[in-house]
Amino acid sequence: MCPSCGSIIGAGQQECAVCGATVASTTGARNRPPVDNETVRFARAVLDRPYKFTIILLVANIFIFLLMMQTSGSPFSVLAPMPYEVLIRFGAKSNYYIQARHEWWRFITPMFLHINLLHLMVNMYSLWVVGPYVEKLYGSAKFVVFWVVTGFAGVVASYLTVRPGMSIGSVARFIFKPIDVPAGGASGALFGLVGVLFVFGIKFRHELPEGFRRAFGAGLLPMILLNLFIGYMGRGFIDNAAHLGGLVSGGILALAVTYRRPGEKSGMAITWRVLQVAAIAVVAVSFLMTVKHFRDPLPPTVIRQAEEATDPNTQKFVSWAKGMNEAQEAFYQAFKDGDVTRVDSALTALESAPALDPKADDLRERMKAFLVRAKALDAGDKDRPAKKQQELQELTTDFVAWSKEYNQWLKTNAKNYGLVPVGETAAPK
Repeated sequence: MCPSCGSIIGAGQQECAVCGATVASTTGARNRPPVDNETVRFARAVLDRPYKFTIILLVANIFIFLLMMQTSGSPFSVLAPMPYEVLIRFGAKSNYYIQARHEWWRFITPMFLHINLLHLMVNMYSLWVVGPYVEKLYGSAKFVVFWVVTGFAGVVASYLTVRPGMSIGSVARFIFKPIDVPAGGASGALFGLVGVLFVFGIKFRHELPEGFRRAFGAGLLPMILLNLFIGYMGRGFIDNAAHLGGLVSGGILALAVTYRRPGEKSGMAITWRVLQVAAIAVVAVSFLMTVKHFRDPLPPTVIRQAEEATDPNTQKFVSWAKGMNEAQEAFYQAFKDGDVTRVDSALTALESAPALDPKADDLRERMKAFLVRAKALDAGDKDRPAKKQQELQELTTDFVAWSKEYNQWLKTNAKNYGLVPVGETAAPK
């Protein structure tokens, strides 16, 4: 064991790989060069500082994955992906839900979700390896902020690179995605931590002990390049944009944020504690919003496929389906919560939706009538007279019958628009 910093020394080693102190036998003690006290303090700081939030993040990710497994009801499997519905309900990134439903929390929650058990195991092992270094170097407050900010940046990068209809070659496919599928995973934040260590190692390359110079900075290049190569080979299912977004944002943070050396006092400690609390609060509120909307109705499978397609005939269906989706959401909001603020915009969306066939037009006209009836009922009135209660019951019965016809039409007409009928779609990769 190194007498200076306490690190374990391998048999036959003449100096500590961490602090650089000579650990030769006592016969050569008189010739031992003086130990750099700053180097020793640095090594001890890295070894002795706690990394409790790394463990908290590990537990949180595993706990959420177990909840997802329980919700899915699927048999245990290492590779089987979570069902689409489970990913969406737990807050996976989806451009459709962010754009059409304004579910902004999907920029935060995906960094705590994983597609399958192998995905979770790889990311949690990486967090266990990388997380303690960043947390020990910068402290728990900055570590939490780094995690949330770089994870957010990774989700934003993933969101911005979904380009349906864009002609994407094999190289561009490394970053851009032609379809909008649910995305989740901690890898954006993990790449962010790697970006922090990479820039940290370069920024302080003249001050770091030899062992740290090998571990950080340029020493991370082979690992970064290897992961990017793996991402290129798996570009059909790996979200490389999220990885790059996290990596770049982590590097920028390391450039901008000062590093407090061992023994130094910082007047910014309170500021970082406030930022840490704010970051945790954003995560907590995001998951509270997820819980609040957990039971919201999801679009039929066939509509989700249409949103991911690029065929012109299918895109015509997309416009029609989005109008119907918006109308149903406005109806539920008026019916359940008494909030009719979205009814007028939903009626406008239905008016502008393209015509498909006579049955589709009939379904659309009846949906418009439901919106008008829901608005007239004034669903927010808790003291409805008996007549309105009867109208409410009639509206419920009519809408249930309409929903059955609507889903049957979707099922039987899906192939006309290049889609797979409901119930025949495979789980997303």
